[in-house]
Amino acid sequence: MESSHLGALELKHAGIERRLHEELSRPLPDDALVQDLKKKLRLKEEILRH
Repeated sequence: MESSHLGALELKHAGIERRLHEELSRPLPDDALVQDLKKKLRLKEEILRH
């Protein structure tokens, strides 16, 4: 994977992590959104491992 593409993926991953943290910090987090964000993080981590 070229480094610029990898860098872009890392930035996107960081953004998803930030959104997840923000949602979990709310008094009543949206469970569906939390699950969706976690799923995206798992997929990105799986892609980065290969």
